[in-house]
Amino acid sequence: MSLARKHFQKSMAAAQAATNQASPVRADASQYELMQAQLHAHKLELKPIQSITGKCKKKAEFLPLYTPYIEGVLASGNGQADIVLTMIMLWSIDAGNYDTALNIAAYALKHHLSMPDAHKRTTACVIAEEIADAALKSEPLHPVSLQQLQTTDQLLRDIDLPDQVKARLEKAIGIAYQSTEQRTQALEHFKKALLLDNRSGVKALIKALEKPLKEHAEKAPETATSKPTETPTDTPPDTEDKTS
Repeated sequence: MSLARKHFQKSMAAAQAATNQASPVRADASQYELMQAQLHAHKLELKPIQSITGKCKKKAEFLPLYTPYIEGVLASGNGQADIVLTMIMLWSIDAGNYDTALNIAAYALKHHLSMPDAHKRTTACVIAEEIADAALKSEPLHPVSLQQLQTTDQLLRDIDLPDQVKARLEKAIGIAYQSTEQRTQALEHFKKALLLDNRSGVKALIKALEKPLKEHAEKAPETATSKPTETPTDTPPDTEDKTS
C-alpha cells in the first residue's frame, strides 16, 4: 500500500470519527473519487482552525499528497471537470506555491474549468484576484515574483474580468516593476490601473514616478545637444629651416 493511500485512509478515519459518519468511499472508487474524499477530509481538518495563517500552513502540509494526481491530470490533457484540481490551485496560492498554481491555472483556463460551487467567482477572477492580493500584501510570507505576475497577466490577457480585479493586478505588476527599478514600465501599469478603477490607490504612485521621469527626459536633450569642450592644441614648434 502506498504512503499516499495510507495517509488518505488515516485522514478519512479521522474525519469520519469527528463527524460520526460512515465512510462515503466505495471499495471500487476511482482515483478521482478518492481525491474528492481526501479533499473533503482535509476540509474538515481545516474547519476548526481560526487563524488564516494557520490554515495556509496546514494546506501547505496537505499539498504534496495531491502532487501525483495533479501531475497526472495535467499530463493527460483531457480537460474534464475537476473540482479537486481547481481547489488545489487555490490552496497552492494560499500556501505560496505560485508556480504550481499557475500551471494548474493555464490548464483550467484552456479547458474552461469552473471553480467548485461554493465559489461564486469565475476561475479567471479567482486567479487574478488571489495572485494580486498575495502580491500586494505589505509583508508577504511568500512574495510573488515579477515573472509570476507577468505569467498571470499573459494567462488572463484576453479574458473578461471585473475592472476592479484587473486594476489590482495591474497595480501589483507596477509595484513589482518599481521594486526592480523599472520605472517606465511601472508607470505604464499604474496608469492602466487608474483607467480601470479610479479608486485603485495608484495616484500617489503615479505622481511619485512622473516627476523624476520628467526631469530625466528634460535633461536628456541638453546632454545630447551640448558640445564637448574643445581642448586647445599645442602650437607646433617652428620648423622653418634657418640658414647660418
